[in-house]
Amino acid sequence: MAAGLKSVIGLSFVLALGFLLVIMSCALYSNWWPLFVVATYVFAPLPNAIFGRFAGSDDMMSDYQGGYADIGYFLTGLMIVTGFCLPVVLAHAGVITAPAMIMSIAGGLLIYGTIISYSRFFSEDEDF
Repeated sequence: MAAGLKSVIGLSFVLALGFLLVIMSCALYSNWWPLFVVATYVFAPLPNAIFGRFAGSDDMMSDYQGGYADIGYFLTGLMIVTGFCLPVVLAHAGVITAPAMIMSIAGGLLIYGTIISYSRFFSEDEDF
C-alpha cells in the first residue's frame, strides 16, 4: 500500500510540474495561445474511453478488438500529435516565442508521461 501511495504522490507532482510549465509558458511571455494545448491533454484519452466500450469482440480467444478500438487509437494518436505540434505551428507563425514553445512541449511530455505511467502502474491484468 505504501508503494502505491508513493507512486501516486510522485505522479501527481510530475503532473503538476507539467501543467506549471504550460501555464508559465503563457504567463512569462504574456501570450495565452499555448493554453490551447491543454485542451488536447483533456481530450486525448476520451476516444479510447468511448470507443473502448464498443470494442468487445465476440470471440474470447481472439486478440483482435475490432474496428471501434482502432478508431479510438487513431483519434487518441491524432490528439497526442496535435498536442506536440500545435506549439511548433504557433511558433513558426510567430504567434508565440521559441522559449514558450519549448516550455509548452516539455510540459506536454511530462503530462503525457504521467498519464502513461499511471496507466502502467495501476493497470489490472486479467488472468483466467
